[in-house]
Amino acid sequence: MRRTLPIHQSLHRHAHVLGAERELVMTSALIALLVGVGGLTAISMVSAILFWIASVFALRRMAKADPIMSRVWLRHIRHQEFYPARPSRWRATGGFAC
Repeated sequence: MRRTLPIHQSLHRHAHVLGAERELVMTSALIALLVGVGGLTAISMVSAILFWIASVFALRRMAKADPIMSRVWLRHIRHQEFYPARPSRWRATGGFAC
């Protein structure tokens, strides 16, 4: 007899808010809030709202292309452009340093 276990969708779904990555939406909302409250004028409030709407639109399109694109991008910029074919001289291999 074979036992099957259900995999619930909520356990492996990405954390999205408004259809985009949560951290990026919250960061853009914080920037919009700082711009809107920092200026204390109608122009700064309108520009903050327009910035937030435009950023959520762009972030949603980015999330449709790849749900974790920001993490992939951060990992990409952390990698070196060149990896040598041999280990560094400080790595011990077999008890001896290269």
